Amino acid sequence: MPMFNYKAVDAQQREKSGRIEAANQHEAAAKLKQMKMQPIALKAASEKSGGRAGPRTAPARRKGGGMVLGTPTIKKKKLTTFTRQLATLLHSGLPLVRSLRTLERQSRKDVAAMRVIGDLADSVEGGANFSESLAKHSKTFNKLYVNMVRAGEASGELETSLERLAVFMEKAQRIAGRVKAALAYPMAVLIIAGLITTGLMYWVVPQFAEIFSEMLDGAELPGLTQFVINASDAIRFHGLFVIIAIVVLFVLLRMIKRSRSGGYALDWILLKMPPVNHLTVRAAVARLCRTLGTLMNSGVSILQALQIVKDTSGNEVVARATQSIHDSVKEGESMARPMENSGVFPVIVVSMVEVGEETGALPDMLNRVADVYEEEVDRAVEGLTSLLEPIMIVFLAVIVGTIVLAMFLPLIRLIDQLGGV
Repeated sequence: MPMFNYKAVDAQQREKSGRIEAANQHEAAAKLKQMKMQPIALKAASEKSGGRAGPRTAPARRKGGGMVLGTPTIKKKKLTTFTRQLATLLHSGLPLVRSLRTLERQSRKDVAAMRVIGDLADSVEGGANFSESLAKHSKTFNKLYVNMVRAGEASGELETSLERLAVFMEKAQRIAGRVKAALAYPMAVLIIAGLITTGLMYWVVPQFAEIFSEMLDGAELPGLTQFVINASDAIRFHGLFVIIAIVVLFVLLRMIKRSRSGGYALDWILLKMPPVNHLTVRAAVARLCRTLGTLMNSGVSILQALQIVKDTSGNEVVARATQSIHDSVKEGESMARPMENSGVFPVIVVSMVEVGEETGALPDMLNRVADVYEEEVDRAVEGLTSLLEPIMIVFLAVIVGTIVLAMFLPLIRLIDQLGGV
């Protein structure tokens, strides 16, 4: 029976190497997993390995001729696919390095992803743990990703942790995709309304203004008409300043959002302001419960999991609530009381978390809560879309109708004057 040189990591994160007898690489990898070791590289003993398992082929990124400006990163959608494919390859029995090399070659069309995956393969092949290699690419792999991989390495179930990560990322992308799809229609209406309004104010209104000045001979215009003409003049003669003001306002909002107090205020408004508050709360609860439940199921301690949830929440109000929960758990208390005191989480969520703590099934309960609230997010998105469609149509009609009415008011007055002659 053939012999294979192997390099693997045991449950205590100690690197080991040696030989194992097996019919093929898949069987060799399965035997190592039965020995509670995660294979990093496997190679037939008859081949010269130079003391290093796995072939050192020239990385595909050196052949691609592509160029990446700045730090290479993997896009979110591509990262989800990478995680799913890596978990599948590891489950099939391929060693980690060979799996990474396979995915590296597959990513030739995406130079940035190819470079990142190639660097991961080089690092692991050089003796580093996979989680340590991921941490070097913090712009691609966040704390949640790194810590779940680290937990998988510690338990010897790396492929299982990667599968949970892939499921988590796929669900998050699905929710984000539905929210974006719901916002696409109102954004399109806003853009169309802006273009129509700009066209009317830039070309049509000035022509009416000239007609009025000639036919009414300096007579005072109706207030609405004069307001529209003044707005048209502002757009025509001071359009650059208007654009600069809009850009400055956008930058200021971004700066406010990035500050802790400003970000807290904006997030609080989103959590409390109808009609988006219900969607925001449900999305925040679903994300927190899904992240926390996934981390705990993967073997991450509850304190570390809460810290990761806080850092990746994306909402300052939820982050502060999570910090309060973390401090409570650290003092030996329950999660339920600070969740209730925060005013962020619905009563039913607090009750289900309390039951989960009492029964010792908190991770499963958190995932059930996430399932429920992800479905509610879907329904809230559909409801918000059905509400926004008529609102945006009316909005567009009011803008165009106001401009048209403003232009016809002087004409009506002129007709009345002519009729009285």
